[in-house]
Parts: sequence; C-alpha cells; structure tokens
Amino acid sequence: MEKIPGWVEKIFTLKVNELIGEVKALNTKVDSLRNETKRNEMISRFEAADARFDSLEARIPVMEKIAELEVRLAEIEKKLSMHA
Repeated sequence: MEKIPGWVEKIFTLKVNELIGEVKALNTKVDSLRNETKRNEMISRFEAADARFDSLEARIPVMEKIAELEVRLAEIEKKLSMHA
C-alpha cells in the first residue's frame, strides 16, 4: 500500500476534526433540548401537584365542619340513649 501524501493527510485530518467539532456541537444542542424538555416536564408535574394541594386545602374547612357535626351527633345520640 502506498503512503498517503502529507498534504492529503493534513486536509483529511482538518476535515475530520471539523466534522468532529460539528458533531460535538450538535450533541450539545441535543442535550440542551433534552434538559429543557425535562425541565418543562418537571414544571408541569409541580404545577399539577400544586393544583391538587390547592384542591385539598379548599376541602379542609368542609372536613373540619363535618368532624364538628360528627362530634355533635355523637353527643346527641349519647343524650338520647340516656333518656330512652
């Protein structure tokens, strides 16, 4: 096999290095897009969880009122059973 002339080897090496640089830059852009997508997914999940907590928080006063009514009902039932 014949030796590759030096000038051809230099041009080839420069082009290969240029392509490697472009591939690395493309990989960086793809990774950035993946990270942005993951960030957006996490933000969406946090927003959904926040909405659920807000919904639960709105129900707390109702649950407290029900608990109070249950206590009162138990007291009334107790009084009624004493008089019966």
